Amino acid sequence: MSKFCDCCGRGPSTGNAVSHSNRHTRRRWLINLRSVMVDVGGGEARRMKICTKCLRTGRIRRAA
Repeated sequence: MSKFCDCCGRGPSTGNAVSHSNRHTRRRWLINLRSVMVDVGGGEARRMKICTKCLRTGRIRRAA
C-alpha cells in the first residue's frame, strides 16, 4: 500500500531511533492516512488516501 497522501503528496519521514544507551537505528514515521470518498467535480466521487492534516484544513471536499 502506498504511504503517500493523494492530496498534498506528503509521505513517511525517516530518522534515527535513539535508545537509552544512545545507539542509533534507522526508523520511519508514517503519516496518518484515511481512505475517504472525495468529490472530484462533475458529479463524480473517487476513493482516495488523504492525510488527516488535509482533512482538518479542508483542502478536499468530501462526497456526500
